[in-house]
Amino acid sequence: MSKCFIAWLAVGLLAAQTNVALSATSHPNIVVIYADDLGYGDVSCYGATAVATPHIDRIAAEGIRFTDGHAPAATCTPSRYAMLTGQYAWRLKGTGIARGDAPAIIKPGRVTLASMLQDSGYKTGVVGKWHLGLGPDEGADWNGKIAPGPLEIGFDYCFLIPATGDRVPCVYVENHRVVDLDPNDPIQVSFKKKVGDEPTGAENPELLKIHPSHGHDRTIVNGISRIGYMSGGKRARWVDEDMADRITSKAVAYIEENQADPFFLFFSLHDIHVPRVPHPRFVGTTAMGPRGDAIAQTDWCTGEILAALDRLNLTDNTIVLFTSDNGPVVDDGYKDEAVEKLGDHRPAGPFRGGKYSNFEGGTRVPFVLRWPAKVKANQTSDALVCQIDLLHSFAALTGQTLAADAGPDSHNILDALLGENPKGRDHLVEHARTLALRQGDWKYIEPGKGPAVNKNTNTEVGVAPQGQLYNLRADLREQKNLADQDPQRVVKMKAMLDEIRSDGASR
Repeated sequence: MSKCFIAWLAVGLLAAQTNVALSATSHPNIVVIYADDLGYGDVSCYGATAVATPHIDRIAAEGIRFTDGHAPAATCTPSRYAMLTGQYAWRLKGTGIARGDAPAIIKPGRVTLASMLQDSGYKTGVVGKWHLGLGPDEGADWNGKIAPGPLEIGFDYCFLIPATGDRVPCVYVENHRVVDLDPNDPIQVSFKKKVGDEPTGAENPELLKIHPSHGHDRTIVNGISRIGYMSGGKRARWVDEDMADRITSKAVAYIEENQADPFFLFFSLHDIHVPRVPHPRFVGTTAMGPRGDAIAQTDWCTGEILAALDRLNLTDNTIVLFTSDNGPVVDDGYKDEAVEKLGDHRPAGPFRGGKYSNFEGGTRVPFVLRWPAKVKANQTSDALVCQIDLLHSFAALTGQTLAADAGPDSHNILDALLGENPKGRDHLVEHARTLALRQGDWKYIEPGKGPAVNKNTNTEVGVAPQGQLYNLRADLREQKNLADQDPQRVVKMKAMLDEIRSDGASR
């Protein structure tokens, strides 16, 4: 063998290795684990002591923990919409908390996080809670093909909880069909009037194993009354206690089946949303009752994903982001001892408010990211980051240029997400009952109408008839309204918020 050929072969092998390395770092696997109603203070790496979350903590220890990471909104549907589309949900009507029978909110043809990654060669899947509507405007056909849905907006595969566990229909949807549906027992769903003759929580409370504290008193499924009416589909109905196991096994199977290609998995947990009915093996593992036990179950689900990546030798080149769709709520509709057993635990950590709130507890959530091949371990970042930025940040990562109108509120903050830049966003609009503007240490909440406290959930929602201004560096709990002391800053921040609202884009 000639020296020339050996040299040529060595150069070729080096080039091939370089190409593989470049491909790996530009197209890592991406797993977004999305908890539901999990607060900043509900995770031990953010200060929780009443419950341990070792697997979530592992992500933080092996990567970067953000102290100023946000969901796009203080409730679920708008956060999910904004994360996937890169557009603030308040810009579009019909993006509030969706009914269980809502039509598809994200229409086919829209650029989404999934479609962008699909175009870049990724396999794309979503497993778990959807809550972004399914089917055409006239409503989904639960007994036939259910479309449009995730498969029409960039996902190759889906296994869904259609809305939430406290809303009918209480069945799983895989791709375009209800799982295990008996055609001789068709499903009917209504949020206006009773369908069929099945018992309800309001009429038959003696049949309940968990009683509602407010609302949630319609059709009974698995001993739990829900929002809305449902009949039929008995063979297809889920068992709440098995839900975490079911969706986690589907998520792990998705990783196993797509390990040979770059893949994106949106693993959308149901926990710790109500009804909180953890599997029996988690019951009693904390002193906080079902809410605490559901947090422990959330951590287990996360651990199963990490274990699968380890087992398949995918850990080094997989981005894992763990975060939550909004801040915490304690009593959200069922008498599950969450209030009575809360003790000294502070679900929102040092922040005021929670789910439904314009205060920081509404959108500031756990936000930890790991990518061993690229991100240094044991980092803590104060950068302002938001889930809405995943679209443009991951487009930059994969070398894609998006259309000018795609993700109008999504910014490229990839350097901050990877821990390479201490500065993230310049500003952020927080979305709850009204809008609030974050800019550096300052926060402006625009005036709003309505009660200051949600009586059902006992949450301070941050609504006041006058504008509010807080300096978060000096006043993290938003106790001292500085609007009267600094009226010029109020005028400037109000003008900026008004401009963002009227422009239709903030990028």
